[in-house]
Amino acid sequence: MMTTTNDSVPAQESEGAVLAGGPKVEAGKALIQLEGLTKVFETEEVETHALSNIHLTVRQNEWVAIVGPSGSGKSTLLAVLGLLDTATRGAYLLDGRSVLDLSSSDRALVRNRHIGFIFQSFNLIGDLTVFENVELPLTYRGMPAAERKQRVERALERVGMAHRARHMPGQLSGGQQQRVAVARAVAGDPIILLADEPTGNLDSKNGEAVMQLLGELHKAGATICMVTHDPAHARVATRTVSLFDGRVVQDEQRR
Repeated sequence: MMTTTNDSVPAQESEGAVLAGGPKVEAGKALIQLEGLTKVFETEEVETHALSNIHLTVRQNEWVAIVGPSGSGKSTLLAVLGLLDTATRGAYLLDGRSVLDLSSSDRALVRNRHIGFIFQSFNLIGDLTVFENVELPLTYRGMPAAERKQRVERALERVGMAHRARHMPGQLSGGQQQRVAVARAVAGDPIILLADEPTGNLDSKNGEAVMQLLGELHKAGATICMVTHDPAHARVATRTVSLFDGRVVQDEQRR
């Protein structure tokens, strides 16, 4: 399971060297292209192939559910997609540009400006208000305060949490905290949302509410890659990619 939030990025860094032109993409464009992607974890005694020769293309406005048994490589794949980890070999193009060989600062820049993360454990900062949690990644961009305020208010309105903007995370239910986490993910207008077991820490009622929210975002144009153990939630997605022992064993397009 991934356990980090969008990275802080100095405002003076130039985005042009990484992904020029901002998050706007053409309809149906390939946002993610993986060719022969392999991830190997090595120790002195053993070599573990977490991902083996993955070939995968994700296009704009697809909702891809990544499924498989524990240890099949689901979260490792999502971590590589989110530039939280690097592949051992292979190719990864994000919006048409190779990202595997970026410097650590450029990787942080891409994460902050182009990828929205939704985590199983919410990863909200307890001593910041709801508004401040959603605003924080935008602050790292050096975005003007007026624009930050507008984006945060719009994002909280989209997830039905505008009335809780001044509350602290500890004052919210699990379902409400996940809604705030979704707002944080979408406030920066990322080109893709990565969700790692977004309902894993929720009861069934709140889990269904979060899935409905993701469905609404998808209908509005969002591209989503979601790791899930729940077959019912996987069926909601437009496509299911099944992993076993680090390999894609099935790729089912629904509609």
